[in-house]
Amino acid sequence: MNPTLEKIWKLIPKFAQDFIASTVDRVSGNEIPAPASCDQSKAFRVFIAPANYAGQGYRWARALEQNENISARNMVYAEINPFGYDVDFPVRWRTVTHSRKWQREQLETLTSNFTHVIIEAEFPPLGGMFGENVLKQVEALRAGGVNVAMVCHGSDIRLPSRHKELEPWSPFVNDDWVPVEKLEKVMVKNRQLLDEIDAPTFVSTPGLLLDVPYAHLLPVVIDPSRWATSQPVLKRTRLKVVHIPSNPLVKGTAEISEALTRLHNEEIIEYIQVSGVTHEEMPKIFGNCDIVLDQFRLGDYGVAACEAMAAGRLVVSHVSKQARELIVQETGLSLPIVEANIDNIEQVLRNIALNSEHYSEIAAQGPSFINYVHDGAFSRRVLERNFLFAENKFSHANQENS
Repeated sequence: MNPTLEKIWKLIPKFAQDFIASTVDRVSGNEIPAPASCDQSKAFRVFIAPANYAGQGYRWARALEQNENISARNMVYAEINPFGYDVDFPVRWRTVTHSRKWQREQLETLTSNFTHVIIEAEFPPLGGMFGENVLKQVEALRAGGVNVAMVCHGSDIRLPSRHKELEPWSPFVNDDWVPVEKLEKVMVKNRQLLDEIDAPTFVSTPGLLLDVPYAHLLPVVIDPSRWATSQPVLKRTRLKVVHIPSNPLVKGTAEISEALTRLHNEEIIEYIQVSGVTHEEMPKIFGNCDIVLDQFRLGDYGVAACEAMAAGRLVVSHVSKQARELIVQETGLSLPIVEANIDNIEQVLRNIALNSEHYSEIAAQGPSFINYVHDGAFSRRVLERNFLFAENKFSHANQENS
C-alpha cells in the first residue's frame, strides 16, 4: 500500500476497515473460501498456518501424513506466497484480516475438526480476529480443546543484536538490508510472545536455537527424488560454480564477487551467477554444475542448500560451529557442507580445484544426509515426540532445565 494511503487507512476504525474491505471483496466477486477440512477418521488432525515459507508448512503436513493416524493440512495468506509453493488452503490477506465471517468460521472449524494447530512465524492463524492478537487467538483455540505449538522460520525470530555479535559478516551490521533497530524491536516482541504462549516450540534451522533455546529443531523438508541426478561432480578440469543470490544482501553476493571473478578469469572455475529463474528450473541448473555457493552471512543453512546436497553437488557456505555441532547432536551425522567465509572463499575454492577427489567424497554424502534428515520422516518424528504424542502439560522453564 502507498505509505500515505497506509497512514490514512490506519486512522480508520477497525469496524469501518472491515466494512470497506468486505464491500470491495463483494463488489470484486471475491467469495469467502470454504473452511479448511481434513480426514475426520484420523485420531490426530493437524492444521499448520499461515506462513508456508519456502513451502515448508505444506511439506511438514505431507510428512505428518506418512503416519496413517494423522491428517494434516496447511494454510497460507496468499500474498506471502509469491513463488507459488504448494499449499492446501490459500486465503487472501483481505479476507483473513477483514472478513469476520471467515474468522468465525475459521475458529469454529479449527476447534471442531482439528486436534492440533501449529502456528508459523508468530502470525495470527485467525487473521484479524481479536485485533490480530496472537495470544488471544491461542487462548481461543485452547478454550476449544485444541493443542497449540509454535514454529519459527528465521526472519521472524533471529535477533539482530545477538547475530552481529556472533557473526562478523552479519547482514545486521548496517541498515542496507533492513532497518536494524526497528527489526530488533519486532524480534524482541516475537520472543516475548513465544514465552507468554508457553507452547511446544520449533525452529526450522539449527542456528535459530540461539534465539529460542527451549525450541526443538524441526528440519526443513524437501523431495529428494526431484533433485536426484546421475550427473558426475567435480570431474571437469574447470569446475562449474553456481551462485543463486535470491537475496544478495543476505547471501553475501557482493562480498564474494571479486574473488570469484578472479578465479573465473584465471580459468580455475567457471562462475555462473543465476537470477530470475523459476523453482522448476533449479534441478537442471544444479545437475549441470559442480559447486553450489549458498550464503556467507547468516551462519546457517536452509532449503536451497538441502536441494543442492540432494543433487549430490558440493555445497560451499558459511555455517557456524554452533549449527554444525547441533546437527551432529540431533542426527548423529556431520553436515556435508564445506565451510567457507567471505575472507577465505578464494582459498577454499582453489583448494577444492586441487583436491577434487577428496571433495567428491564430501559431495557424495549429500544425498544420504538429505534422505535421513530432510525427507520428512525425521521432522515427522520430531513433531510426534515433542507435540502430537507428548503430554499436554508444557512449560518452557521445565524444557530449559531438562
